[in-house]
Amino acid sequence: MQKSLLFSHKYKKIGWGMLVFTLPLGLWVIWKDFEFQWLSSKVYNLFPSSIFKNNGHIVSVNLTNTLIGVLFIVGALLVGFSKEKIEDEYIATIRLNALLWAVFINYTLLIICFLLIYDMSFLHVMIYNMFTVLLLFIFRFHYLLFKR
Repeated sequence: MQKSLLFSHKYKKIGWGMLVFTLPLGLWVIWKDFEFQWLSSKVYNLFPSSIFKNNGHIVSVNLTNTLIGVLFIVGALLVGFSKEKIEDEYIATIRLNALLWAVFINYTLLIICFLLIYDMSFLHVMIYNMFTVLLLFIFRFHYLLFKR
């Protein structure tokens, strides 16, 4: 029997809580260009860039996007990759099917965006693209579970 790399089922609720909290907050932060002022800090920058006038490794930034992005990714990973109450071969097949479907759809959309969107607007596409494969997988997986 193969050892499963999935998280325990108890983490799914924690993941849903994080996802439900960070998804609307993240969209609000992106669309309204909002930042929590109390999250401003000096941090270590691994790759300093003269393009953004950060000449040293220590830079002053607002960590709102970072915090929400990390919490969203952790929440989505917990939701998508936590075991179901009854985890069998059929559920594993559904999980694999949903993951492959999500990757195919995500990269099809990305190719279309490469062909149709340019300049700084493409940067927004890439920001959304970091999260869409996980969201597509979660939606597809739970849809297939509901449909069975």
